[in-house]
Amino acid sequence: MNKKEVAHIRKQFKMDNDLMNIEDILNVYIMKETNEIYHWERLPFGLLDKEKQELYMGNFKKLLTGELDHKLFELKFQEAAEEPAQVLLHQALVSGDPEEWQDLMLMLVERMMTDAKYERDMVITFVRGQYYLPTKARNDEAEESEKNEVFAHPFILCSVNSTEKQRKTLLFDYVEREFKYNVIVDPIIKLSTPEQGFLYPSVTDNYSDVNRILYCTGKSNFPDPHFVEQVLNGERSVTALEERAIFEDIVKEVTGEQLDSATIAQVYEEINRVIEINEETKEEEPPKLDYKDLERVLNASGVEDVTTEKVERAFETIVDNKNYEMKATSVMPKFTSKSIKIETKVATISVSPQDLRYLKQVNFQGKRCIMIEVDEDVAIEGFTLSTETLL
Repeated sequence: MNKKEVAHIRKQFKMDNDLMNIEDILNVYIMKETNEIYHWERLPFGLLDKEKQELYMGNFKKLLTGELDHKLFELKFQEAAEEPAQVLLHQALVSGDPEEWQDLMLMLVERMMTDAKYERDMVITFVRGQYYLPTKARNDEAEESEKNEVFAHPFILCSVNSTEKQRKTLLFDYVEREFKYNVIVDPIIKLSTPEQGFLYPSVTDNYSDVNRILYCTGKSNFPDPHFVEQVLNGERSVTALEERAIFEDIVKEVTGEQLDSATIAQVYEEINRVIEINEETKEEEPPKLDYKDLERVLNASGVEDVTTEKVERAFETIVDNKNYEMKATSVMPKFTSKSIKIETKVATISVSPQDLRYLKQVNFQGKRCIMIEVDEDVAIEGFTLSTETLL
């Protein structure tokens, strides 16, 4: 599943959209004290008030918002699972009986509650329906309508949301002309910040892929291991944060612990060039770096004494697989934003990877200092810093 396919599905979750049809919604309320189902309710989605439908649409869109390998993870199903979630989900997907679908989703909720302890009351929302993806590029000169150019994809979406108690407030009653102490015991369901969830099935080349599932987490780079492995029976996925750590360890294995800022900036620039070429050629799959690619990147960045054997050995040492491939978009911070944080006891400096070349660590009068090249005068609290000449 690529970001274009995710984006297309996400933008379908809006009101009065012919390309999205949600049939049923099931809400399940779980009490934190007992870790049991307190109440559940299934309704045809079309019977909900428009205001409620809009709230849910916002929740589903928020759930599917984020970058792949950061907040969204396409998972393969475990082959050796005893009671495969894939079988349960596929049965629910093809079922035309709302009650059977409801019962299968409640079985999935039981999995979520097993060996899990919630800090707050939780609401788990399931919907089923179908959305439409294009089967070919649209031809504006053709007389075919858009519906003739799309294919229906049945889906199940799950959104897990926490609750919070409403605050005690002081109100003024205009009629009675008095101040009133107001306590509302009904909890608020935090639909604007879903904790986690999933979309089944995933999509590959604009076709439904029932062998994969899209897992969504509200906390970037921190998928819930219990939900992924025990509830969904999904295979463990490497996060972008973990992939970046792997990349850094491999580079340090080849080059040593220390690199100057200009070299690091050049490494990031070479990787960004790979990403840009991929975007220009409109490749669907994200670009990846194997040991040959990394060797080329390091040589192009001016790192000395880099050989194929060295890089192969580094891959085998760090990941025990010389043929391992890293996603180029995962191994570096955002190239054009100030995504690199340099923290010292004195100050925290934010800089973009492309501007690292203007920053150096130097030794001045026996002390380590950070020197930043600037084109303009630096102002602090309205005062312009004077320029000193260092000998």
